[in-house]
Amino acid sequence: MRHSPTFSTRTGRWSWLLAPLLTLALAACGGSAVDSREPVDEGVSTSEAPLADVRVRLMAANITSGNGQSYGSEGIRIFQGTRPDVVMLQEFNYQDNSAAALRSFVDTAFGTGFYYSRETGAQIPNGVISRWPILASGQWNDPVVSNRDFAWARIDAPGSKDLWVVSVHLLNSGTSGDRNNEAIELVKRINELVPAGDYLAIGGDFNTDSRSESCFTTFEQVVTTSGPHPVDQKGDPDTNANRNKPYDHVLVDLDLRAYQTPTVLGSSSFTAGVVVDTRVYTPLSDISPAQFGDSGSTNMQHMAVIKDFLIPADTTTPTASVTVVAPNGGESWTGGLSGTITWTASNVTNVKLEYTLDGSTWNVITASTPASAGSYSWTVPGTATTVAKVRVSDTANVATSDTSDAAFTITDPGPTPDPVITQETEANNTAAGANGRVAAGTNVTGSVSTSTDIDWFKFTVTGPGLVTVKLTMPGTGDLDWYLYSGSNVSTYLTRGYTTANPEVGTYSVPAAGTYYVKVVGYAGATSNYTLNVSGTAVQP
Repeated sequence: MRHSPTFSTRTGRWSWLLAPLLTLALAACGGSAVDSREPVDEGVSTSEAPLADVRVRLMAANITSGNGQSYGSEGIRIFQGTRPDVVMLQEFNYQDNSAAALRSFVDTAFGTGFYYSRETGAQIPNGVISRWPILASGQWNDPVVSNRDFAWARIDAPGSKDLWVVSVHLLNSGTSGDRNNEAIELVKRINELVPAGDYLAIGGDFNTDSRSESCFTTFEQVVTTSGPHPVDQKGDPDTNANRNKPYDHVLVDLDLRAYQTPTVLGSSSFTAGVVVDTRVYTPLSDISPAQFGDSGSTNMQHMAVIKDFLIPADTTTPTASVTVVAPNGGESWTGGLSGTITWTASNVTNVKLEYTLDGSTWNVITASTPASAGSYSWTVPGTATTVAKVRVSDTANVATSDTSDAAFTITDPGPTPDPVITQETEANNTAAGANGRVAAGTNVTGSVSTSTDIDWFKFTVTGPGLVTVKLTMPGTGDLDWYLYSGSNVSTYLTRGYTTANPEVGTYSVPAAGTYYVKVVGYAGATSNYTLNVSGTAVQP
């Protein structure tokens, strides 16, 4: 972790920056080229080269669309076209909000190398998306609203300082006093927890009717709120859908404000930042693939706001590191089954994975896999041991490595499972003579050839979970299926006995074990068929 200058509190910290800001003010008034869209003041630098050499683009975005307060293709195109580095995001919902869905959203809208954090337990959560690693994140209580909090993240930004960002969504239906109470609580949290020597940005949907609301005076304790403010190409700084209120903001502290630089999108330059409204932006090729109507899509109630900064680059060589997350000691894994090795890595491109069963002899799992993946599915060896460990190392420098903190156990996998079948064989007219093993997702073909023919099959479940049985007939034959547990083949658990083709049904099995499927003809019907059993707990 980088060292940051020490200050007792964030309040009263601005005096050390007054001299450089005065110098910048005099330079800005001395004939520098200024974008005509909005006049510059002493808070914004127009000279890039002396100030910094790493561009950081900050965005505040509540640009959901549709009826579910969720991100759609319109907002995604705006993100793709404007290419922010750090986004303070509101209404962070996408599809079913599963980890896979959220990762897909970030990958599509920003890139596969981006990081994200998102508050939990909220109907319309705030979050942070970052090009650079998020060192820590969490949420602070919003005392006024109940369906979201303040989401914060500490980002390993380029240079010698970390960047703290807070994504906020202030109350829209209350008074300016309510929003000021939210600001008071947030400023209190920042003064208590954010190092004064780090950069700070507060961004998001403030729902403010004007820039004279009292919350801005409160926020002035930790960030600057004075103009000039971001505008669109027509010079309009307002950000709500009707473009008549300043709802959305990116506010930064003085040390970051000193490095603000014009936001350049294609052929256009915006001195104080840009309000992104695709309905007025031209040429749209500057922010492709965004389309003209994206900002006017159904229920998109806000415009995204962007500010750019050029901050000093880190002159030190980044330190490479890897850390084993799992198995890190104390776990018990079953031989022959799949286990997931996880790790974290910084400034490492590829890692080598190894394991030991005796604490001294190391065996290669993979010679190289992307470090950014953070996980690797491994078939655990079938040799029982109580002293197993894994090791993750940088392929470019084996000295950068980490080993499980303590040993984990590999248990005997037990008997070799029955071979997988794909074709029914007679005689299998009883549970004792059942064909098996039916593997997860593997089709098994068979035939009920006479009116008295009954076909039994068995499969293995490794733990509780949903099991889906699907029986398909090629013609009009009407066959049914019945599902049984291994402990009771007289009473079925569930069945597929309608006239549907295929006959499909699911059942939540309570425990690992052997389960059976019986296939019979309805009222003496005969037919060929294909049986398929699937589920995450069904043994492959």
